[in-house]
Amino acid sequence: MLEFRRYRALTFDCYGTLIDWERGLLVALRALLRRQGVTCDDERLLSLYAAFEAEAEAGPYRPYRDIQRRVMVRMAAALSFPLAAGDEDCLALSIRDWPPFPDTVAALRALATRYRLAIVSNIDDDLFAGTRPHLGVDFDVVTTAEQVRSYKPGTAHFTTVLERLALPPGEVLHVAQSLFHDILPARALAMSTVWVNRRAGRSGFGATPPATARPDLEVPDLQSLVTLVERQVDGG
Repeated sequence: MLEFRRYRALTFDCYGTLIDWERGLLVALRALLRRQGVTCDDERLLSLYAAFEAEAEAGPYRPYRDIQRRVMVRMAAALSFPLAAGDEDCLALSIRDWPPFPDTVAALRALATRYRLAIVSNIDDDLFAGTRPHLGVDFDVVTTAEQVRSYKPGTAHFTTVLERLALPPGEVLHVAQSLFHDILPARALAMSTVWVNRRAGRSGFGATPPATARPDLEVPDLQSLVTLVERQVDGG
């Protein structure tokens, strides 16, 4: 079990951990596919998305809006449908409507009474601005791909957030859903990690590429993390 008293800050991935990005992606993609008369099961859509996004992010830095456009071009080719004017932007435009998980706001508010909170996200600043009101708390630090000109699983997000928090890795706990994007690079910098396994009980990796990593703690949701923290810290 982690020693929660040692940490002064918690860093969070946003999309997939706090925001239900798989739900948001599927709503946007299904609407487009219905117009095109294309059928595809959810898990295949998510798997295609994971591969195409990782491929686009692995190249030279480009804004996340452009990453999403490239994903849509690849998706249309893979599923053999034409993109009409504006279709390439359907994912980026939908981000502001992606909902938080049911436990996100209450959990963040509880954790904010004990720790400084920070975001490390593969996103553009203006896109995160549309999401921020859904999260219900003020973050001490927000670090985006646009700011560091890089995408996770690169380590630039993590080195930057540690600098901005002015804390050593041993005093920061990273909380995330993606083994590929988050747990691997955070552990490479000697940060402790919590894997929020939002897909517990389902097969596959969903909208993230497959990866193998060993987090310090696995929980099925954020409320479970809050319960563990409160039980340990308040329990004496």
